[in-house]
Amino acid sequence: VQLQASGGGLVQPGGSLRLSCEASGVSLDHYTIGWFRQAPGKEREGVACIGGPGRIRYVADSVTGRFSSSRDNTKNTVYLQMNSLEPEDTAVYYCAARRAIWSSSTYCLNSGSYDSWGQGTLVTVSS
Repeated sequence: VQLQASGGGLVQPGGSLRLSCEASGVSLDHYTIGWFRQAPGKEREGVACIGGPGRIRYVADSVTGRFSSSRDNTKNTVYLQMNSLEPEDTAVYYCAARRAIWSSSTYCLNSGSYDSWGQGTLVTVSS
């Protein structure tokens, strides 16, 4: 599966962005899509994931209440809505896919669980 992430940019603290991850080559009905981010000098961190039709959703503790994921199967696209952004959210954001549905956040938010990755989109939160 090929993934194309987009929607990054420069936003002021407190602002919002919506990232998109469009998949091509397969239908996402049986896939889990994860969102990850990596800031300079830091390890890659799982922030959200959404599985199958969307009933399985997890969000990392670090972004709970601010980030959420959704999907539009008609467009084969998954979204990451990011609100109340903070400078600490500055990172390159990636989406990843795996043909699997997990009922545990341990797998869903773990980068090692995925075998297809998009190219990343940069989010910069700064005044």
